[in-house]
Amino acid sequence: MKNLLEHILIHLASHPEDVVVEETEENGQFLYHISVHPEDIGKIIGRSGNVIQAIRTLAKVRAIKENKLIRIFVNEPEGQSGTQSENPSEDQTETQSEA
Repeated sequence: MKNLLEHILIHLASHPEDVVVEETEENGQFLYHISVHPEDIGKIIGRSGNVIQAIRTLAKVRAIKENKLIRIFVNEPEGQSGTQSENPSEDQTETQSEA
């Protein structure tokens, strides 16, 4: 999953060297924290969040196939207030396949 997210983000970003996807596991959930260059944050989120939602949809398909529960967070660039967007409903995706 991490490789999929990195592949997508690197091809969207103007600064692919600054793309970082951190993967952690917590209580059976896989958490992915995405960090990009400040100039690329708009490209990754997209107008009205359409791009990040498309990325989450692709990750959701993969997670269902692998029978995993995932959450995806987009970290705010350094120098911005906070480290993650404050509205969790727009920043994370939870997916679990029913098996």
